[in-house]
Amino acid sequence: MRLTTFTDYSLRVLIYLAAEPGRRATVAEIAAAFDVSEHHLTKVVHFLGREGWLATVRGKGGGLGLAMLPEDIVIGHVVRATEGAAMPAECFGDTPDNCSIARICRLRGVLRDAVEAFHAVLDGYTLADLVYNRTTLTRALFIRPAAGNA
Repeated sequence: MRLTTFTDYSLRVLIYLAAEPGRRATVAEIAAAFDVSEHHLTKVVHFLGREGWLATVRGKGGGLGLAMLPEDIVIGHVVRATEGAAMPAECFGDTPDNCSIARICRLRGVLRDAVEAFHAVLDGYTLADLVYNRTTLTRALFIRPAAGNA
């Protein structure tokens, strides 16, 4: 199963914010850290806020932050919300009758089991699990100028 760019960016935003909990960030800062489009990240941030995973503060000193603890953000829930209904094959669509063997084919059941197993694995992880290596992550994500080079 291949995740969409939207899901990828959603997970990156959450990881970025969980790497230094309590710190606020901007869309521009996150986009620069991952070298991705601010425009796309703005859509992602809006979605994550609407879903309750992000809190935004406007004005001076504002920015983005996690709206809940990393331990409470289940990766499987994020993936389901960002991906929508799983469609591993055409027979999962609204008109599975397009296939001449749809009534007798077992592939649909096998693929459904595979998708459920995929989600079950993701449900076993939280955002906290993804940022257990905070020290290394912060070194990679938060590049700070060396003293005297600012």
